[in-house]
Amino acid sequence: MKSILIKFFASMMLFAFAFTVNAVASEHAVESTKASTHQVETYKSQPMGDMIISFLKSTGIVALVHPRADEMSATGKPMSDFSKGLGRIIMILVTFLLFWLAIAKGFEPLLLLPIAFGGLLANIPIAGIGGPHGFLGVIYQAGLSNELFPIIIFMGVGAMTDFGPLLSNPKTALLGGAAQFGIFGTLVGAMVLAQMGLVDFTLKQASAISIIGGADGPTSIFIATKLAPELLGAIAVASYSYMAMVPIIQPPIMRALTTDAERKIKMTTLRHVSRLEKLIFPLLVLGLAILVLPESTPLIGAFMFGNFLKESGVVERLNDTLQNSLINITTIFLGLGVGSKLAADQFLVPETLFIMVLGIIAFGVGTAAGVLMAKIMNLFPGHKINPLIGSAGVSAVPMAARVSNKVGMEYDRTNMLLMHAMGPNVAGVIGSAVAAGVLISMFQH
Repeated sequence: MKSILIKFFASMMLFAFAFTVNAVASEHAVESTKASTHQVETYKSQPMGDMIISFLKSTGIVALVHPRADEMSATGKPMSDFSKGLGRIIMILVTFLLFWLAIAKGFEPLLLLPIAFGGLLANIPIAGIGGPHGFLGVIYQAGLSNELFPIIIFMGVGAMTDFGPLLSNPKTALLGGAAQFGIFGTLVGAMVLAQMGLVDFTLKQASAISIIGGADGPTSIFIATKLAPELLGAIAVASYSYMAMVPIIQPPIMRALTTDAERKIKMTTLRHVSRLEKLIFPLLVLGLAILVLPESTPLIGAFMFGNFLKESGVVERLNDTLQNSLINITTIFLGLGVGSKLAADQFLVPETLFIMVLGIIAFGVGTAAGVLMAKIMNLFPGHKINPLIGSAGVSAVPMAARVSNKVGMEYDRTNMLLMHAMGPNVAGVIGSAVAAGVLISMFQH
């Protein structure tokens, strides 16, 4: 009995000691929490007049007229007073010009409106929307700098593409191949200018710039990420700008290189292409890419994946998602991300302007090469080809094909060239991806 009482009292003493220690620790924790959350009030009361003046100094008007000395660019670098003030005003006016072209003229509003609005937001002073913590900067890092958005776009384009016109008239693939001359011609031209000391582009940078000649935004982003990430923003802006400007740039070149008689050429009816042919073709193209040019398979693989889903006919829900919701969402984000690079400090610089000039030369040469190839093909026996569809050899799908059709109908309202132009247009998509793969495999390592 005595031993039991001793054990009982010992247990009670241990319990009391533990309770005391716990209480002290809890009190200390509460005091620590209070100490850690305590903040010293730093705000000092000001007269109402000073508060109003302080507010006015924080407005965008004052930031444009009298730029802050400590304001940094989206990349964390110091900005010139021109970029902070007049440069931003110029770029805001440029975005309103793009709004007008998209809304009033209908020039590819799906691309131009997000790009223009992204450019408008990127030029708002103080807010830092295009910076690493701004939502435009986050979008850019999430999908453009890592090639994700271009791959998704290629999936969607593949799901919307019909290889029937190309398979029914395979020789039109030559027009798509000829249009890639703009890419390699501009590469040579850029290096000649570099040797002359007029520009300061390396071989890798010139390769990334030259791909603009294919008028393929996703491909341009893809190759720039691999070869010239420092030029990614400028190349993306140039490429997508020219894609949207296809209805302005191409028609004068097409008219200058063709006669009235050539523009009125009516092409023969396309043959029927079986479903089996359409199923085999994407697998065949992907297989050839894997064997010959693996560097191009990310783009070609995504493109053929989207097309294969479409032609399989058994996954309509996936096909519908690729053609509509997924590509639409990605286009919004991609446009805003590209537009973020329209900031004055990044766009109004000699380097970007040189890229814009070289890009439009590449695009013009590619358009001309496709038209001239069609004229050359007409010198041989066989069904005549309307040279206007040669301009669709650039890979702006389906914009370039629609422009070929529109110009043709200006001279003969009954001459429908759209389906015929889709052949070289689709071949141009594959051709630009192949050209990108060639350049990457040659110059990346």
